Amino acid sequence: MTAYRRVDLTASRAGAAGRTGAAGYAGLLLGLTAALVLSTGVAVTIGPADLSLATVWSVIGDHLGLVHSDVPLLRDHIVWQLRLPRVLTAAVVGAGLAAVGAVTQTLTRNPLADPYLLGISSGASLGAVLVVVAGFGAGLWAVSTGAFVGALGAFALVLVVASQRVRLAPTRMILAGVAIGQLCAAVTSFVIIWQADPHATQEITFWLSGSLARSAWTPLAYGCFALAVTMLLFLWHARTLNAFAFGEDAAASLGVDVTRVRWLLLVCAALLTGTLVGISGAIGFVGLILPHAVRFFTGPDHRRLLPVSVLVGAVFLIWVDTVARTLFEPRELPVGVLTALLGVPAFVVLMRRREVRG
Repeated sequence: MTAYRRVDLTASRAGAAGRTGAAGYAGLLLGLTAALVLSTGVAVTIGPADLSLATVWSVIGDHLGLVHSDVPLLRDHIVWQLRLPRVLTAAVVGAGLAAVGAVTQTLTRNPLADPYLLGISSGASLGAVLVVVAGFGAGLWAVSTGAFVGALGAFALVLVVASQRVRLAPTRMILAGVAIGQLCAAVTSFVIIWQADPHATQEITFWLSGSLARSAWTPLAYGCFALAVTMLLFLWHARTLNAFAFGEDAAASLGVDVTRVRWLLLVCAALLTGTLVGISGAIGFVGLILPHAVRFFTGPDHRRLLPVSVLVGAVFLIWVDTVARTLFEPRELPVGVLTALLGVPAFVVLMRRREVRG
């Protein structure tokens, strides 16, 4: 029996046989996939335009060349240009944040780690805000690029501060992430106070609160590509992540270059987070909460944890965004406000459980 095989078996046993057997896991994936497809269709129907599920599928089928639709042009526009890009963007952002949360928690061996605690999201928000205020171009692409650069810059600072002779110390990394995140938040607040332009302030509020109101097909394609590439890399290293879950020494004993793999996966996590924040603003707590909920059903084996986290994250953010845009119609809540309201109590519970375990 190979060393990796022993680690995989240990991971399954640590998760009470993964909570589900192979048949149960396959059923879980099928059920979540069906829930994602159904949630996408139903969420598109919800809103003031009074759309039916048949209309939604008809419009989608028509644009994909599968069927011919006689849906009026206005309804077609509402489905294809407004609601469907938004719902799919919510799915991609939720899926990506959940996957990044699962990986960063394992690599840092800290159950409270997520892109926000590592300062990545704060850096992305600062980058977007600076682009808006400085007027470096106009439109979503310019702001998304600013968010992307800001995420990378903040994460680079975290790595520099946390590094100890090239090695990354998990505890130092969390502390560095909190410090850099606070620094980015302070600079962002200064920019907001300094800038008196109401239009710029509105843009800044969007990035700080998180919103999917400006979703469109092009940024969505950008996010899909980043999510697909990063997930392939994460899944390729799933067994290595299982070894990381038992500590650096266990991973090193299997021949894993601990420092190189950790840097590689954390940088990829930062790139994906920067991309997602660039298209949706700062949406917190998704990456913190959902991996813990998923582990309850899958156990700690990343070959099961990552696919289920992606599906659960997608379904979760679709419905949170649907509530955010319809709860107080015609006003719309930033989706980041709702995720924070849901996430803070969960964060407190996790923190207390960690204290109890010592």
